[in-house]
Amino acid sequence: MSINYSSIPPLDAVALLKRHGLRADKRLGQNFLQEASALEKIVQAAQIRPDDTILEIGPGLGSLTRYLAVSARQVIAVELDGKLLPPLRAVLAPYSNVRLIQGNILEISPGELIDRPEYLVVANIPYYITSAIIRHLLDNPKNADNQPKPRRMVLTVQKEVAERICAEPGDLSLLALSVQVYGQPRIVERIPASAFHPTPKVDSAILTIEIHPAPLVPDIYLETFFQLIKAGFSQKRKTLRNSLSAGIHISPQEAESMLRELDIDPQRRAETLSIPEWERLTRARRGQA
Repeated sequence: MSINYSSIPPLDAVALLKRHGLRADKRLGQNFLQEASALEKIVQAAQIRPDDTILEIGPGLGSLTRYLAVSARQVIAVELDGKLLPPLRAVLAPYSNVRLIQGNILEISPGELIDRPEYLVVANIPYYITSAIIRHLLDNPKNADNQPKPRRMVLTVQKEVAERICAEPGDLSLLALSVQVYGQPRIVERIPASAFHPTPKVDSAILTIEIHPAPLVPDIYLETFFQLIKAGFSQKRKTLRNSLSAGIHISPQEAESMLRELDIDPQRRAETLSIPEWERLTRARRGQA
């Protein structure tokens, strides 16, 4: 279905903030996206169906929320900053299918918000909570097996962060592994810093994550998987033998023996291991515990 977005009026973030006596909160990483072409690209990347429910994290001033509202059945927008609620309510007043919630998404179970088996996530978020949000939505202890999970996530993040998330073995990071174990990330488009207010120092990118039907590491091993990758990357310049030894409190000799039994060179560094290698290491560690 083709949607004409030309009827959505431009949003002047500067004027809207001034009208409500507000300023962007740097502490919360607030940079409000207002360029229409970028907003349309995000909606296109989400591949929204008319009957979709969308969870928008950090709607800010509602610039993107309006585009989502005319594309989907329902938008549930969760905003941390209570001061933004008055301008948000004013901007979103024409859209009856938007449910606005003030709160911290990391403290809300998705099952409390969404009553459908699957949904989409759209978020313009500070990079430092990217992996926390993804893990919260996909591996939340509060969620039973019958709770909804997203089928796709569309995140607007710093361009360098998007590139890190999409890295391949040899250049992997804790963030990349934390995302890729749950889904396949891809950079769709670059967004220039000038598209935001206030203008950030770096460009951003639209990142899509197609969620795997099940994590690449089985659910029962995920806790151990995360313990191991955090240990592996805790001392970046050290070999796996030494970083794992320090991180999971075993002797260097035990760490080396475990790695050699899996045909993994103990002198390798954490960024070179693929997810299947981390899974083998996880299973071995669980067998020892």
